[in-house]
Amino acid sequence: MVPTRVNIEKKLINVRNRRITGGDILAEVHRIFAETTAERTSIRATLIEKPSEISEANKLCLDLIASERIFHIEDIRKLCVTYRLRFLDAHFFKGTFPSEAISEIRKLEKEHHTQLQHFKIMAPSKLLKLENADDPVLFVPMGNDYFYFIYKWGNDLHPLRKLLMWPYRNFENLVFTVLILSMVLTAMTPIKLFSHTAAMQEYLLLFLFMFKAVAGIVLFYGFAKGKNFNTAIWDSQYYNA
Repeated sequence: MVPTRVNIEKKLINVRNRRITGGDILAEVHRIFAETTAERTSIRATLIEKPSEISEANKLCLDLIASERIFHIEDIRKLCVTYRLRFLDAHFFKGTFPSEAISEIRKLEKEHHTQLQHFKIMAPSKLLKLENADDPVLFVPMGNDYFYFIYKWGNDLHPLRKLLMWPYRNFENLVFTVLILSMVLTAMTPIKLFSHTAAMQEYLLLFLFMFKAVAGIVLFYGFAKGKNFNTAIWDSQYYNA
C-alpha cells in the first residue's frame, strides 16, 4: 500500500484549529490590527503636536540602545552650521512623516517599554516650511544634551551644498566672499569702457565700485528676506531660509 502524501496546507489548518477556531482567529486579527492602527495614529499625533515647554528626556534602556545612534548637541550643531540645516521640534516639519519612520518609532517603543516624546528633526530650512523631501533626520532627546537617532528619509543633500552654504556660516565668510566676487567682476569688466588708460588707479576705483555694489545687493537681500547666518538659525524658529 502506497502511503498518502501529506498536504502541508491541511496539516497547518488542523494545527491552527486545535489552538483557536476560525471565528476566533478573525477576531484576534481584527484586534491586533486595531491596536496597531491606534498605536500608529498616536505616534503621528505626538509627532505633529506642539510639545510642552519643558523638553523631558526619554527613558531608554541602556542595554538596548546602539552607540552609533547617539549624538551630542555639539555634533548636531556643527553639521547644521556647515550645511545650513535647522534642528527644531518635529511639529515644525511641514512634510509627511513616512510609514517607515512610524514603524521605527513603534519598534523602539516596544523594545524599550516606553512612549517616546519631544521628537526633534534636522532638515534644510525650507523643509520646515514647505512640503518637500530632502534628507530629514528624526531624533528623540535622551537627556544631558544627547539625542538618539531614529530614522532618516528623503534624498541625500547635494554634494555642493557645503560649498554653497559656506558664505552664510558667519560674517567673516560673507565679507570674504563679497571681496572675491568683487575681484572676479573687476577682472571680467573691460576697463576701457570707463577709461582710456588701464592704470592701477582705475582698477582700484572699479574694484571699490564693484565691492559697494555687491555688498549693497547682499545687504538689501539679507534685510528684505529676513536672512541670518547659519550659526544663528540652526535652532531658531524665527528666521527664514
